[in-house]
Amino acid sequence: MKNIFGLFTFILLTMAFTHPTPAPQELEKKVKWYSWEEAMELQKTEPRKLMVDIYTDWCHWCKVMDKKTFEKKEIADYLNTHFYPIKLDAEQKADILWAGNKFEYKKAGRRGVHTLAYSLLDGKMSYPSVVFLNEKMERIMISAGFKKAPDFKKELSYIVEEQYGKMPLQQYKSKAK
Repeated sequence: MKNIFGLFTFILLTMAFTHPTPAPQELEKKVKWYSWEEAMELQKTEPRKLMVDIYTDWCHWCKVMDKKTFEKKEIADYLNTHFYPIKLDAEQKADILWAGNKFEYKKAGRRGVHTLAYSLLDGKMSYPSVVFLNEKMERIMISAGFKKAPDFKKELSYIVEEQYGKMPLQQYKSKAK
C-alpha cells in the first residue's frame, strides 16, 4: 500500500510540474501596441492606417476582445503588418498633444473621459470601440462593440482593401469568405 501511495504521489507531482508544449500553430502572437504619440512619429516616415482600440480598465467586453480577438495569431499578424494599432484608454489622465490641439481628461459623471477618445467617437462613448483612420488621419469608420476574430478580420480586410469607398461593410461581409 505504501508503494502505491508513493507512486501516486510521484505521478501527481510530475503532472503538476510539467506543462504540455503547445503546437507551433497554437502559439499566440501579440499585437505590437503603440501609444498615440509613437504612432504619430511612425506616420512621419512610414504612413499606415491606424486602428485605435478605445477601451476602459473596467470594461468586461474590452478584456474579452483582448483575449478572444486581439491575441489570435491571424489578427495580430494582420494588425502588425497593415496598421499601427493603438490602445487608447478613454479615461486616461495624461494629455495628448496632436495636430496643434491639446486633448485632456475631463471630469464628467462618475468617471470622466479623455477628449481624444470623445472626439474620435463623436461623443458616442461605447466600449470597446475601434476607430479606423487612414494615412492622412481621416476617420474611415467607427466599429463599436465586441467582435469575434473572424468578424473582426473581415473589418480589417475591408479597411486594408479600401472597400469602404465602394460598398457598405455589411455588403462586404456577406461577400467575404
